[in-house]
Amino acid sequence: MASYADDLALAHLLADTADSISMARFRALDLHVESKPDLTPVSDADTAVEQAIRSTLARARPRDGVIGEEFGSATAPAGAGNRHWVVDPIDGTKNFIRGVPIWGTLIALMEGERPVAGLVSAPALGRRWWGALGHGAYAGKHQRAATRLSVSAVRKLGDASFCYSSLPSWEEGGYLEPMLGLMRDSWRSRAYGDFYGYMLLAEGALDVMVEPELSLWDVAALIPIVTEAGGRFTDLAGHRAPGDGSSIASNGHLHEEILERLARGRA
Repeated sequence: MASYADDLALAHLLADTADSISMARFRALDLHVESKPDLTPVSDADTAVEQAIRSTLARARPRDGVIGEEFGSATAPAGAGNRHWVVDPIDGTKNFIRGVPIWGTLIALMEGERPVAGLVSAPALGRRWWGALGHGAYAGKHQRAATRLSVSAVRKLGDASFCYSSLPSWEEGGYLEPMLGLMRDSWRSRAYGDFYGYMLLAEGALDVMVEPELSLWDVAALIPIVTEAGGRFTDLAGHRAPGDGSSIASNGHLHEEILERLARGRA
């Protein structure tokens, strides 16, 4: 099996740079925010973080491509290859610009269509999560102070903590009724949002996280962390993520029930 230790070490260095930039702009009185063509916000911190990560990758991994939320796809300086990095400079920009500390930088390495390593850094929370195929999943302030992650063993929805994104998106997709049913039948339901629900899942603090619409940079870094912690990650059709731009992440035990109930309820 391939070793991704060097790639994870690089991801940590990239995250160190990202954290220093983003924290300097968090709650800054002169933070500049614009609306992108899709009407979602972007701050000067988003663009500065992605530019810094791209600059380092161009030097450290000249044969790897880059896909980022703010600046799109770039072929590797040394020519197109099978590996590319996927970057969300600030996942949770709306939280960031409102002063809510739940936001983070997402960095993933993909080989072909498969995410093989991922790191999430949430400096305002003082926490970082990372994982890679065959390496396990970990959390901590840095690599030298890490705890190995494992999903929960909950097997019944009535005992499960169920996490989701905002309900209007589910309603637009025709999933409102099955979503409400899942929320009613769960032991607890909360909308933690963005990367955070997935990381709580990897830690075993909750049992299911679902979203109806995602971009590659929203999800690529999360997949290796959840799956290396023992969880399962698919799209709403049950295909291996990143799939069609939706996600069901679970501890594995509840996955088929969630898939079936969402599909049946929508039909």
